[in-house]
Amino acid sequence: MFDIISITEFSRNNCLSICAFLVPANLLATLLSLIFIVIKPSLIKLLTSVTIATLFAITLSLHVASWWIVGVIQAPTFILLALATLCIGLNVWAIAEYKQKEPWLSKIIEHTLKVRFSSAN
Repeated sequence: MFDIISITEFSRNNCLSICAFLVPANLLATLLSLIFIVIKPSLIKLLTSVTIATLFAITLSLHVASWWIVGVIQAPTFILLALATLCIGLNVWAIAEYKQKEPWLSKIIEHTLKVRFSSAN
């Protein structure tokens, strides 16, 4: 049976371990999604990366909510929620950017590489 009280207790009792895993995992998965925008692999790889990063962000948000339920409203909870929201936003943007025919981020990187290599000669 699904027991929300046990899950929230587990979340609060293991806060350090949960945050030590979710924060870097969330950042790395979101970074991978942004890298996929530049290198343009298949859409399946991008969607897999976005899905994993979004699941990490939602899990982090639920972890923060478990603290808010018991009345712990402090700066770390807002910082973690902001991180989760930013990662979700970046992943949504990554999907929208991938569907564009001429992504502006790829143009900027190509132009920067062209300028750097042409000025090196």
